[in-house]
Amino acid sequence: MVSGAAGGVGSLAGQLGRRTGATVIGLAGKANHDWLQSKGVLPVTYGDGVADRIKEAAPNGVDAFLDTYGGGYVDLAIDLGVEPSRINTIIDFDAVARHGVLTIGNAEGSNAQVMAEFAALVAAGDIEMPIAATFPLDEVRAAYAELEQRHTRGKIVLIPARAAADHVQVGG
Repeated sequence: MVSGAAGGVGSLAGQLGRRTGATVIGLAGKANHDWLQSKGVLPVTYGDGVADRIKEAAPNGVDAFLDTYGGGYVDLAIDLGVEPSRINTIIDFDAVARHGVLTIGNAEGSNAQVMAEFAALVAAGDIEMPIAATFPLDEVRAAYAELEQRHTRGKIVLIPARAAADHVQVGG
């Protein structure tokens, strides 16, 4: 189970989960359901009644829950009977204190070997890293405003300005 399944982290987590052979259920808005299905992720709409929709999609229960969104999804996972050791959140640190769930995130995966493996999967077309929007670095505030809407599909990318030093002549 992945909350925020069409977002920057969730879209990748769902695809990686499918590569392991897992059945992945992704919480997302209806606008993202077709895209999730094209990646082999079973979409479930968030909002009122979500627990019932999850139970319908996973009649034998949920084995693990990745919370990339916050907003009570760790509590939902606990209510669904997921063991705290099988719940990971990258955002709801109050829930970590309450339930003792995991907070395994970027620090564990940001090394050269993992990044090279990931880049190879993207380059081979085995996973897609959707880009929701790009912004020049000097428009970082606009990028954050877009991110705060919390309804993007994929990553928001900052593009550094071309340095004037790129064309500096050396010598005389």
